[in-house]
Amino acid sequence: MRGNDQVIAQLNAALSAELTAIVQYIVHAEMCTNWGYHRLGASVKKQAIDEMRHAEGVIERILFLEGVPKVDLALTPKIGMSVKQQIENDLRGELEAVRDYNAAVGVCVEAGDHASRELFERMVKDENEHTNHLEAQLHDVKEMGLENYLAQQMR
Repeated sequence: MRGNDQVIAQLNAALSAELTAIVQYIVHAEMCTNWGYHRLGASVKKQAIDEMRHAEGVIERILFLEGVPKVDLALTPKIGMSVKQQIENDLRGELEAVRDYNAAVGVCVEAGDHASRELFERMVKDENEHTNHLEAQLHDVKEMGLENYLAQQMR
């Protein structure tokens, strides 16, 4: 089934964002683990896996629509050099994803592509959950102080 070019473009933009998020989360997870924050590293790695599932779903949809998944791109992860920077960078990425995927829903509706719309809506839901989690982490840092927060992230 040949898909709408605008929908395929939105899907490829989402694929780029998801691949970037995967790299960013994996690097952050490994940095946290290396610093001894094993609990936090495991949590961040779980988010990377969620993003991998999104990328897989987007690739499947692009192929179904007879498009070409664009994976030959320069990724631009925002790597934080401290835990707080990492959480802030990850939060910004999730907020951008929510904004972009909500806009993509509109493109899908205009094109009459309800399956792609549903895919984007599921991704928005997941990204909102990630946003809530990251906002809660920043709240914890603010309430208990960075040192106490980090002490809880060790094994």
